[in-house]
Parts: sequence; C-alpha cells; structure tokens
Amino acid sequence: MINRPLCRLLLCAGLALVGAGAWASGLQVAPVSLTLQPAQHADGLWLSNTGTDQIHAQVRVYRWTQVNGADQLTPSQELVISPPMLGIQPGGRQLIRVIRIGAPPSGNGAVEAAYRLAIDELPVHTPGKRGLQFVLHYSVPVFVEPQGEAAATVNLHWQLQRDGDRMTLVVSNAGTGHAQLAELIYVSDKGKRTTIAGGLLGYVLPGATMHWPLKQPASVFAENGTLEAAINGAQATQTLSLADRAR
Repeated sequence: MINRPLCRLLLCAGLALVGAGAWASGLQVAPVSLTLQPAQHADGLWLSNTGTDQIHAQVRVYRWTQVNGADQLTPSQELVISPPMLGIQPGGRQLIRVIRIGAPPSGNGAVEAAYRLAIDELPVHTPGKRGLQFVLHYSVPVFVEPQGEAAATVNLHWQLQRDGDRMTLVVSNAGTGHAQLAELIYVSDKGKRTTIAGGLLGYVLPGATMHWPLKQPASVFAENGTLEAAINGAQATQTLSLADRAR
C-alpha cells in the first residue's frame, strides 16, 4: 500500500530541486483524532488557514481495518461530513461536523469501529505566485465506541520475532478498543536502553495483529528484556517473548 502523504511530499521535494521555487500551505487540523461515545451522534474538528492565501479542501470518509498486518481503507457512508468541500480565507477557520449514521457497534463481542478522515488540500491557481505549490494531506482517526456498560479496553500481546539478523515487533490486540503505540524503548536485562520509536509507531485495532520490522540487529534483544511504551498516551512496561519466525 502506498503511503500517500509521503509520496506526495517526496514528489514535491524532488520537483522543487529543479523548479523556480516553492510555497507552502497554511492548512492546519485540530484535534488530530476523534472518539465518539455510544450515545454521541456527532463531533467536530477545526480546519484553519494560517497562510496568506485562500485554501480549498475536501474531506472523505474511509472505514479503517487491519488485515494481515496492513491497514485497509474502504470508502464509507457510515459517517457524514458537513461540509465535505470548503474554502477558508487567510486567518480563518471552519468547523467540520462528523456525524454518525445508524447505531454504534453493539451485541455480544462488539468492538470499536474505526474510520479515517482523508483531508486533502486542493491545488489552486494564485496569480502572482510562481513555482511549486505544496498541498497537504491529513489522515485523522475517528473511533466509535461499542455500546455497553464498560468503556472499550485494550488487551495487547507483544512478541519479538527473529528472522536471521533482524527482528520484527508483533503486537496483537484482543481488546475492544484501539491501541496507539508511541515512544517505544527496549530495556535489556542489563539495563541498556534502545529507542525503537521516538514518536508514534502506529495503531493496533481490536482483533488485529500488526508487524513492525525493527532497524536494530537481533543481537540487541535478549530473552529477558522489557519494553517501555506509551499506550494511548499512558506509559506502560511490557514483557516480551522471543520467537523465531515460522517458515
């Protein structure tokens, strides 16, 4: 699967080397994620223009699942965006409403539903400005919690899989809610600390298993090591099991 934001930025960067110049957008989005409670039918986020020119953007909804260790995005009408197309003057901002259609997940074994809002700035012709225009793409997670007395929970299993001289971090989520993983540090049984991810590593959705190949050689990791991580913003220490990758 192609990482759209990365490809777009790399393309722009490459063209900028041979172009007459470049100018950037002022599109900002807040907050960076939304969670709808079972009784909550709508929420909102703000799109702001911190630049000096008018910007135009569109917002689309995708159902977000994880299959065979990869993110899958499918166009969805389970959430409605209002307005889906917009223009924002310099210094202005626009509230985007995110409205749930239908009931939240319910029934025995119900888990949180996950979506992504694809917010794309649209290129516009601006008289008097030459060169390359940088347009931005945001992918904002939206979660709809299942109906029930208890809030969605996270239940993670962590494993390091060895494949020759490399390691892969494998994380499974048997809970009913998503897990956002960030700031991962491996601590050996001798106390040596190795940073795996200084910022966001990724998400594990309920019922999914994700794989992250690690840059560090297998010799860094030992049987009795632990992993420090921020899980949904809360610091935690995890025990790790080591296994050879099945062939």
